[in-house]
Amino acid sequence: MLRGSCLCGGVTYQAAGPLTFVTRCHCGQCRKASGAEFATNASVAKATFQLLSGSEMLKEYESSPGNFRVFCGRCGSPLFKRSDGRPGVVRLRLGSLDCEIDERPSAHLYVARKPAWSEIHDDLPRYDRHPG
Repeated sequence: MLRGSCLCGGVTYQAAGPLTFVTRCHCGQCRKASGAEFATNASVAKATFQLLSGSEMLKEYESSPGNFRVFCGRCGSPLFKRSDGRPGVVRLRLGSLDCEIDERPSAHLYVARKPAWSEIHDDLPRYDRHPG
């Protein structure tokens, strides 16, 4: 079972998994939402995702039409993204996980948008866009 939470601990969640499409995204939205040079995200089936506490603390931001970034309204931690175009999927922000996982990133996305000071030091495939 996957378990995660926000920085203040007010929002907690779990998902049965498995994690799929584990990626490091360098797009401007993921960088700004994470406050880092990239965000590591993974998909889980929405049917396995459950908020355990703090649902009243959640805030959403529609970052582009039909795409909603969900975060804790108290501490600001990015937790997941949901999309009207993929209603059966939740994209977890893996930095919010409280458990270890076996899955590893499979690719870097939007590499053309990464800042010049950001260096990639692995051999994962690199895409200038979403490969799907």
